[in-house]
Amino acid sequence: MAESFLLEVAGSLLRKLGSYAYEEASRAYGVYDNLQGIKSTLSIVKGVLLDAEQKKDQNHGLLAWLRQIQSICSDAEDVLEGFEFQSKRQQVVKASGSTKMKVGFLLSSSNPVIFRLRMAHQIKDIRDRLDKVAADGAKFGLERIHVDHKLGVQRREMTYSHVNASNVIGREKDREEIIQLLMQTHHDGGHDRDKGVCVIPIVGIGGLGKTTLAKLVFNDLRIDELFQLKMWVCVSDNFDIRQIIIKIINSASASSSAPTIALTNQESINSLDIEQLLSRLRHKLSGQKFLLVLDDIWNDDRAKWIELTDLIKVGAVESKIIVTTRSNSIASMMGTVPVHVLEGLSLEDCFSLFVKWAFKEGEEEKYPELMEIGKEIVKKCRGVPLAVRTLGNFLFSNYDSDKWKFVRDHQIWNLEQKKDDILPALKLSYDEMPSYLRHCFASFSLYPKDFTFTSEEIVSLWVALGLVQSCDGSQKLEKTAKEYINELHSRSFLEDMEDFGHFYLFKVHDLVHDLALYVAKEEFLVVDSHTQAIPEQVRHISVVENNSLGHVVFPNSRSVRTILFPVEGVGLSSESLLDTWISRYRYLRLLNLSDSTFRALPDSIGKLEHLRLLDLSNNCKIKNLPHTVCKLQNLQVLSLRGCKNLETLPQGFGKLISLRQLYITTKQSFLSESEFANLSNLQILCFEYCCNLKILFTRVQLVSLEALFVHSCWSLQSLPLYILPQLVALSVVDCKMLNVSLLSNDRPILRMNFLHLEDLPELEELPAWIHGAADTLQTLIIRNLELQIPPPFRVLPHLKRFHVANCPTLAILSFDMNDLAALEDLSIDGCPELCRIYQPRSGQFWSVIAHIKSVTIGEPTSEEERKSWLST
Repeated sequence: MAESFLLEVAGSLLRKLGSYAYEEASRAYGVYDNLQGIKSTLSIVKGVLLDAEQKKDQNHGLLAWLRQIQSICSDAEDVLEGFEFQSKRQQVVKASGSTKMKVGFLLSSSNPVIFRLRMAHQIKDIRDRLDKVAADGAKFGLERIHVDHKLGVQRREMTYSHVNASNVIGREKDREEIIQLLMQTHHDGGHDRDKGVCVIPIVGIGGLGKTTLAKLVFNDLRIDELFQLKMWVCVSDNFDIRQIIIKIINSASASSSAPTIALTNQESINSLDIEQLLSRLRHKLSGQKFLLVLDDIWNDDRAKWIELTDLIKVGAVESKIIVTTRSNSIASMMGTVPVHVLEGLSLEDCFSLFVKWAFKEGEEEKYPELMEIGKEIVKKCRGVPLAVRTLGNFLFSNYDSDKWKFVRDHQIWNLEQKKDDILPALKLSYDEMPSYLRHCFASFSLYPKDFTFTSEEIVSLWVALGLVQSCDGSQKLEKTAKEYINELHSRSFLEDMEDFGHFYLFKVHDLVHDLALYVAKEEFLVVDSHTQAIPEQVRHISVVENNSLGHVVFPNSRSVRTILFPVEGVGLSSESLLDTWISRYRYLRLLNLSDSTFRALPDSIGKLEHLRLLDLSNNCKIKNLPHTVCKLQNLQVLSLRGCKNLETLPQGFGKLISLRQLYITTKQSFLSESEFANLSNLQILCFEYCCNLKILFTRVQLVSLEALFVHSCWSLQSLPLYILPQLVALSVVDCKMLNVSLLSNDRPILRMNFLHLEDLPELEELPAWIHGAADTLQTLIIRNLELQIPPPFRVLPHLKRFHVANCPTLAILSFDMNDLAALEDLSIDGCPELCRIYQPRSGQFWSVIAHIKSVTIGEPTSEEERKSWLST
């Protein structure tokens, strides 16, 4: 499936070739004509890629042709990045003012004359290869297909309203909740007609049973008593107003007419113009109290939705609409009541459903061994009924225990799938995904199931691999990447999302993970104890088991872009293997060696000119870094977090001028301010377990720094805020010598929107400088503090999230309803008195916070426990 990403890769390459910066560089180095030739040919090839993608499964020659283009595009990306690296190397040499460095630069392969000749040769080679492949492609007879954001979308079958309720398991509670909403009065009279029809959205991932739930409600006898008219419309393909109106009229006719009459009406209205159709629609709906189900909505164009609702307002005031969709944002746009988020079935219900599909009635009693295996199989389905049905149907009337064990032990995407099974159902959502999200989504396959992602981690990966494109060219890539996360969440691909303001935590549903594996299976590979060899076309490698590297044959191909160790406790111990990787994979973008145990990073690391992310976190054996690290002018992220034996940062690390994120653990007492002064692009800076560090900075202005994290720096005494004019996030944890109240002697105007204070023994009240962030602070987290004075909510009118934990001396939160106008998320735990007085429904101050969208209050303690806690 690697070719699925080729369209976006080609598009990204064309954007680079068309940019002013590359045009100027190509003229300066005398390669303008060849680059324009590449651009012209690639534009033609890109036009037929969609046709080739759709036909490749029937033609192995096409598959090989696509792989050749993939290889050429990859090589072109590497060559073009040479311009960027040369510019950055010249910038560092010029800024150094060092004669020795200038001489070294002229004697190196970066010498302008040598670089010009090398680039000219490489670019001509790429043009020749691309021209040849483009000519070869002509024999396939490919056609240019208009390319929008969708690739080869496979639509689901049109749905219908009939359901056998006896076959549906575990949706009784959901049905009752929807019916209760339908029975509620949402208007007080005719004067409310302009507010529109009540719309109840049902949202969830593919296969969860949204349509089935809508059917259960639609066919409930109570609905016939509530509504004069019921209509079922499957929208699915395209939100075409004319076609939806025709479907509504047909459904209304079928609901109120004999079948023969309804069919005649259906045949006659297809030829009507839009005015005639609207007249028919008004005739059918006018004055009627109706229920309309719009099943399988993909439209995110609000204007179209408003247009449709305006047309059907002619019904009675108490009319209702149920919509089903996979998108949270669409559900929010359409709904007039809170979204009904459909959850997975319980394990017990899943097993009952599985037995119904895997056995003939009563037959399961003969096969107790298969029943036990079946209990393990349904766990793979994570509550998704279509997955349960798929696997049960796959095993129906097959009593071979080996086949059952195969299903239990293998990924769902390894099994044969029919068009109505779970993987095709989920792939619909993937097919609907904008092309820029597809490569990002596939990267989830590099991580194990049930992995807890942080937004920083996945954003860094996407940016390092060049998968993020700023919409207008000015927005920071990290912000765009977070928008990608929000969009994936909106499309129900992510779950358990926790928003902490500055960062997110989230997971990927197991079945969605299976989909990621399916779409990424040629380009992304997870290495475990079962892996013997890595295919040549693999570009991104993830190692998840410590004992998996001894027998694995790594490819000689230079196409590898990612090596990742995502699992805690799993890392690299072999320095010789690391040296092999560095020498073989010269075009690596991401090298994550976290939790490794090698003692030294090879000097050859400096040859990875394209490297953007280097993660050495939690390597407790490494003591020094080679100075060649400072040659990595493209490096954006460097993590030394948890490297507790690291003596010092390498001299010259200020040459890492592209650095955006820096995570440090070091034994140093002082840092070189002159080195940090050169890191003009630094956005995130983290100090963790820097036990000897006393002072961070005194003079240097970190003008681009947006987030500062200082954790477990027990000797730290000074942290002046005035050197951080752009700071938006601050986290200070377990710094015993640091008095955060003295971080600034005045009250500066801060842009801070995130503040986290924890384990600061001297802090009895929140610092006065917090007033300087009154207009921006949105997230406040305080934990393990001996606060005596309540937080100053009256100066924090924009606060959205407040989390307080283990602050036993805090007895009251001084706010009223007006202070909490913006608060959406309140969490209190480990605070005996606070938990008592704000306890839901029973606490004396519950009424003050009851309106907040999300409130979590810990269990109150007894008076004896409270006194004991306060005395410790």
